[in-house]
Amino acid sequence: MDLVQLAIEHGFSHAAEFDPKVLEARQDVRAMCEEDKCHAYAKNWTCPPFCGTVEECQEKMHSYNKGVLLQTEGKLTKVIDWLGYIEFGKKHNDLLYSFADTARELYPGCLVLGGGGCRMCTKCAHPKPCRHPDKAISSMEGYGLLVSRVCESAGLPYYYGEKTITYCACILYNEQETE
Repeated sequence: MDLVQLAIEHGFSHAAEFDPKVLEARQDVRAMCEEDKCHAYAKNWTCPPFCGTVEECQEKMHSYNKGVLLQTEGKLTKVIDWLGYIEFGKKHNDLLYSFADTARELYPGCLVLGGGGCRMCTKCAHPKPCRHPDKAISSMEGYGLLVSRVCESAGLPYYYGEKTITYCACILYNEQETE
């Protein structure tokens, strides 16, 4: 099944395959999470430290043999456009959560990583158990990924020019070898 084509048909602006073995979980990226600017560190089950150590995230990502980068590109009305950021961020998350269901049906056990912490629930149940552990999505940054490097490895730009915003996510999965 071609997840790239499915992603484009689903509404993502861009999608491309990459090899998960090139992914590098970086402590310096994880350290940005620890600054807690998004107010989710140790308060959201899909964010650090709950999503695993940098080493555990690296090992998990490298256990997959295929990856697809998903991007939602938005055209802004001005260079700094807070309403546009919110609008396209919501569009991206809506696309991601519905597409994640499709990916999980096709590739059970796949790993879906989004931009920022999980948005499945309005407020994370933490410290109570996660309400939707089968649908929760950790962030690329929480896994220690420098998103621009993931884009580079997939052959897609991270920046599409002035007055644009690009939200990224990825799906890692195992595709069986066919003979």
